[in-house]
This record gives sequence, structure tokens and C-alpha cells, in this order.
Amino acid sequence: MTQTPRHFLFLQGPHGPFFARLGRMLQATGAKVWRVGFNAGDQAFWRGSGYIPYLGRPEDWPDTLSALIAEHQITNLVLYGDIRPIHAAAVRIARAAGLRIHVFEEGYLRPYWVTYERGGSNGHSRLMDMSVPDMAAALAASDHDMHPPPAVWGDMRQHVFYGALYHWFVLFRNQRYRHFTRHRSLPVGREAMLYTKRLLLMPFAALSRRIAQMRIRFGGFPYHLVLLQLEHDASFQAHSPFARMEDFLQLVIDGFAKGAPGHHHLVFKAHPLEIGRLPLRRIIARMAAEHGISARVHFVRGGKLAPLLDQARSAVTVNSTAAQQALWRGIPLRAFGTAVFDKPEFVSDQPLPDFFANPRRPNAGAYRDYRRFLLETSQVPGGFYSSRGRRQLLREVVDMMLSDVDPYDALQMDAPRQPLKIVS
Repeated sequence: MTQTPRHFLFLQGPHGPFFARLGRMLQATGAKVWRVGFNAGDQAFWRGSGYIPYLGRPEDWPDTLSALIAEHQITNLVLYGDIRPIHAAAVRIARAAGLRIHVFEEGYLRPYWVTYERGGSNGHSRLMDMSVPDMAAALAASDHDMHPPPAVWGDMRQHVFYGALYHWFVLFRNQRYRHFTRHRSLPVGREAMLYTKRLLLMPFAALSRRIAQMRIRFGGFPYHLVLLQLEHDASFQAHSPFARMEDFLQLVIDGFAKGAPGHHHLVFKAHPLEIGRLPLRRIIARMAAEHGISARVHFVRGGKLAPLLDQARSAVTVNSTAAQQALWRGIPLRAFGTAVFDKPEFVSDQPLPDFFANPRRPNAGAYRDYRRFLLETSQVPGGFYSSRGRRQLLREVVDMMLSDVDPYDALQMDAPRQPLKIVS
């Protein structure tokens, strides 16, 4: 029995060679693969045939994509995130054309997993319409084994290195892509400079971070942890009530000043990839001074989350996936944006002053069901940025993409994650 030919069209992916490796492995199955590149960074990381440079204007992209789908008889669309304008338009067109849409994202249970879903991710994920009881029922009917915790997939240096290299190509080799428009407001030269500076100053930043963490850990005071995100992050921009990060910071500091006991402290932890786009330390210091709580407010630049979470009284975020680490530890959580983990069983809806005064603890059993459901469906062990992580990811995710069954449906149908046998 022969199957309908699969024709994959890739759009923008994570920085680095992951999409190129994934495309070659799909070609090895007999599928045809093309990649649309929008700048020199996209082109630099794609090796092999099938590269299509998009040199047109942003407003012409929908018509161009429709023509590409018809010309190459595309059956599958592959992209990283579904929020940036070129991807949001592509998802609408692909859905109308009946294409299968494969969306990759950073792991909901990062850092040791990658998210693979169909149709949408984050606020557009199918998880948004699933209740915890629905997940528990699907698990009860399944005999799948949960993924064991994977090994470590390298470190943040590889992520920062690929980001710096990508922006270098966009800055210095982008002449043919003269209509390219970034989905971020920061000029590409400024971003490339910040990435390079971050890479060079990593040892000094690590020392500063270690000193800040020691002051908190040995301070002997109860503290609440604020999990910051990147202001340009898709989840913050598209799935939160805030237009600017400063609005969130102001809300948190105001709520803490009004509700937290006088001996409690507030710790802001920057995102590991925060490279200085915003002067967060200065903004937070100013707001804390305005509320008269400067001595009780701390800022930690990046680094590992676990040492700070282990002793935290509660956690607050917009919709960062790092919140899952708080829930795993049974730490009370307050979130403000749309998020796949925002379930009433384990995320508080208390007003912030009340939350800081007496935070409501999550339902640990409900969260264990939720976490296990993710690990048996959309969370794939591996990573985008280290070679070892990519190898582990490719061992499983290609079969998931070729399967006729969506990862969530596969569990609910008690179907295996492997696809039917492919006959070229």
C-alpha cells in the first residue's frame, strides 16, 4: 500500500542547525522538503537543496505562500512558534488549505524537553481546551510509560552562540533580503552587539549572579520569586494583558508592598537569555524606592532557577514556562497571562496583595496528572542547540511528525507514538 506523498515546507526555526537536520531526515523517509528563508541568518543554517529565498515585501507574503503551496503541492507546514507575523499568516493559509501544521517550541517542561504540537502552541495549543480531569481520564486508559528524566543537553552558551551568529549574518550578509522586516522592535545591529557582549561577559555575569544568590540564600528571610520573561517573547506579546514589561513589574511591586509581611523579600529573576534589551535592574530599583522597599527587593540576572526556587515562599509570572518548576515543587503560583499550565486546580487567582500575604498552595495530585499527560504527548526529550540534544530529539520527533495521529489524540486513543510503516 502506498501513502500520499508528503511535501514539507519549513519556515523560520530555532537558531542553529536543527531545522536543517530535521529536513534531511524527513527526506530520508522519501518526503520532499523545501525551506523558505527570510534573511541571511535563515539561509546560513540551511544546508542542502530546497532553499527558497523570500525577497518580497511583507504584505506580499500571503499570496506568495499560497502560490508556493500550489506549485510544490505542499501537504505539511513546519515552523518554530506561531506568533510572529509571517508565521501567523502562514498558519491561517495552511489551515484553510487543509495542510498539517507542525509547531515546535521550547519545552513546556524545559530545559530537558522540546514541545511538538500540531495546529498551534502556547495560547493556541489544544491544551487550552483540555481540563485536568480529561487528562487524568486519558492517562487511566493508557499503558504508556512516562519519559524518564533525560540527560543534560549542553548549556546556555550554545544557545547564545547560535543567536549571536544568526544576528551577525542578518547584520552583515543581508543585502539580497532588502525587504526583510524583523518581528522584534530592537535594531538588528543592537541585538547582535548585545548577544556578542553577553557571550564575552559570561564569566563576569556568573560571578555577579553567584554573589546575588548567596545574599538571598544566606539572608535568612522568606522571599517570593518573580519569574521574568523576555519582553519580545511571543507568549508575553500575544498571550498576556501587558503591553510592556514595566507594567508587570509595577503591578508586582505594588502588590508586594501592600500585602507581603514586613519581613518578607521579593526576588526578581531575569530570563536566562535576557541580554540587556531592557535595563531591568535599574527599573526595578526605581520602583522599589518609590514604594520604600528597596532593602527588601533583589535582582538576579539569569542562571539556574532551581537554587532560588527551592527556598521560595511563592512564585509570580506572566506566563513563563519556568512556572512549571514551581508547581512541580508544590510552590504557590500566581500567573497573569494565558498559559497552557493555567488550570484552576494548581494556579491561584488571588489578588496579588492577598497572594503575597497568604498564597494558596497548588493541588499536587492534579499537577502530577497534568505533568504526566504532557510527558506522554507533546514533550519530546532533547534540545535544539547542543548536538547531543538534537540527536536525541530527532530519534523520536520525526516519527511523531509522520504519524497520522496527533500526539494528544494518540494517548486518548491509546495509540502508539510511532507512525504506520512508510512505503515510498
